Amino acid sequence: MASASYDARRGELTTYFDRTAVDAWSRLTSDAPVSRIRATVRAGRDAMRATLLSWLPADMTGLRLLDAGCGTGALSVEAARRGAEVVAIDVSPTLIGLAQERLPEISGAGRIDFRVGDMLDPGLGRFDHVVAMDSLIHYRAADIARALAALGARTDGSILFTVAPRTALLTVMHAAGQFFPRGDRSPAIVPVTERGLRRRISSERALDGFVWAQSHRINSGFYLSNAVALTRTLPPPSAGEGTLRNRGGEGSDGTGKGPRLHEGRDSSGSRAPPLRDIVPTRPPLTQGPPSPAEGGGGAAATGVPQ
Repeated sequence: MASASYDARRGELTTYFDRTAVDAWSRLTSDAPVSRIRATVRAGRDAMRATLLSWLPADMTGLRLLDAGCGTGALSVEAARRGAEVVAIDVSPTLIGLAQERLPEISGAGRIDFRVGDMLDPGLGRFDHVVAMDSLIHYRAADIARALAALGARTDGSILFTVAPRTALLTVMHAAGQFFPRGDRSPAIVPVTERGLRRRISSERALDGFVWAQSHRINSGFYLSNAVALTRTLPPPSAGEGTLRNRGGEGSDGTGKGPRLHEGRDSSGSRAPPLRDIVPTRPPLTQGPPSPAEGGGGAAATGVPQ
């Protein structure tokens, strides 16, 4: 269940993306000329989208993906081209309208169902994979963990998401953005620490079957964001054998006997510590393997539209 703070922040984001900064976002997510600062944001978002897409299967035929905070739909299009059935949802009707206008022809089995609404709506159904690119960066760590738990309860494969890392550079950029306010700047982001976020995630029982598989940071001028992959290694309690185990897909050893476990890696390529090492009071989690796209969130600094 979403908290009051989550609902309040979602309302602010709806106003921003649907009214305040529509023109700025329309340009940023297109090939139109932009300022040098916004060009760094565009490049950073392109790199982040490519990273998240690289963590998804190359062939997604028959798989269902939720693009949570899809914005103008760039990631959704790439996933559909791989054969995925994509549900692309955003709080902004205007951005969804832009996504539909820009939608190219997609050959093959893939398709996109654009929706306006809340990415946590249980009525959207179950998914093999969920991607939330820059759509959680405006929320507190507690709300991020609760949102991931709500998504994890109906995800059979992986949850790929981004957060704003708490760094000295981001603190300075954040302060500068608040000191020089402009009407088209987004609601402030909320930087989080990896240790704190891991602790929050470990407290959510709906995520007990997931591991923190890997992370990767993108730093491009005024864009600073950290991607994280949570991968399911145990089937959901109510899902029996689970869709991925039945097809021998991602998260399986291909024999149908269960998930193949690997050690996760952090953004530097080093072995990532298991969540149980940080929160010993929770049931141990096994370490395992592992793109809004134009999502509803964005640049590290509040001085530029996402």
